[in-house]
Amino acid sequence: MGPEHPFVPARKTPPAVLIQMTTQPQTVPNPAQPKRSLQGARLRKHADYQKAYAAASRKRQSASMSWFLAPRTSENGEQTGARVGLTAGKVLGKAHERNRIKRRMREALRRHVELLPASADLILHPRRTVLTIDFAKLEAEIVRILLQAQEELTRKGTSTQTDLKPGLKQP
Repeated sequence: MGPEHPFVPARKTPPAVLIQMTTQPQTVPNPAQPKRSLQGARLRKHADYQKAYAAASRKRQSASMSWFLAPRTSENGEQTGARVGLTAGKVLGKAHERNRIKRRMREALRRHVELLPASADLILHPRRTVLTIDFAKLEAEIVRILLQAQEELTRKGTSTQTDLKPGLKQP
């Protein structure tokens, strides 16, 4: 007879390999290492970004990004959880490039979510170099920024008396 019917797919994987693939033990996640996530620690609303920009004292620079740090408290004066925001404007490139920059930064932040400064909003503005630098360098820079932000918040928290001008009373 002639060749096989053109619409019948040819088997690419031998049956022995298929059986071996299905009988291999599945990896079980280690309960001692919970999966870290940025789920509740992300700035999402435009109004939240605007409040953070208004509360941030100044823009800080690093090698491949600039960042803003804004301490925050709830309405009743209690400390609240840390949040982080990422921005990627059109100046960084086309949509797929901006998305890749944000994915790389989110992954680096997810790996070090425990270093987020408590009760503060941190906004990161990447530069185009984030797209091409080695991920280990990006991760190291983000860790350095997180540690610097923690240090700055603790310094501000302990030096409220020294921030007053002479002759002014603290409220």
